[in-house]
Amino acid sequence: MSAACRADQRPNRTRSRAALFTAGAAVAALVLSACGSGGTSGGAGNTNFVAGKNGVDTAAKGHRSDVPDLSGKTIDGRQLDVRDYKGKVVVLNVWGSWCGPCRAEAKNLETVYQDTKDQGVQFVGINTRDSDTGPAVAFEKEFGVTYPSLYDPTGKLMLRFKKGTLNPQLIPSTLIIDRDGKVAARTLQALSEDSLRKMLAPVLAEK
Repeated sequence: MSAACRADQRPNRTRSRAALFTAGAAVAALVLSACGSGGTSGGAGNTNFVAGKNGVDTAAKGHRSDVPDLSGKTIDGRQLDVRDYKGKVVVLNVWGSWCGPCRAEAKNLETVYQDTKDQGVQFVGINTRDSDTGPAVAFEKEFGVTYPSLYDPTGKLMLRFKKGTLNPQLIPSTLIIDRDGKVAARTLQALSEDSLRKMLAPVLAEK
């Protein structure tokens, strides 16, 4: 390879590393900005949702934001697009294999999924900040998680949510998406079975 070709490739590699660093820094800022926030949303202006004292923030029908494009490969290499589940209530959980609270809630989410999947409920995970899929696959095997999870190592899917909406800010975060593909509820804490059922029930009861 000529010296000129090598010189041409160096800036590309530098730009690639810079882009990866920027994406990683952005998601780190997103996560850290919500620490200690008490469950309030980032961003300013009219948020159109109510911050609940139980740590669950909700938005009434007519005041909900569309879920952004959440599509890509799952941790087992399949293609998934959350928009394909429109017409169902979707429970979206952001998690990482390295995250203690995620480990604490994993079996609770799976139990509620098994109890509600025949009622038109679909669970989807977003695995983030795992440098490869191996630990994520091992996590699902350890805790018996059977619903799919998108692989989002740099947090780019999280960044697609608009500020000032019910966006995921911490790991774990759990969102309830209504049958119209809009975000109805969010929590920024690990969930027990009971608290997840209470969070899900009002949206599931909507007609």
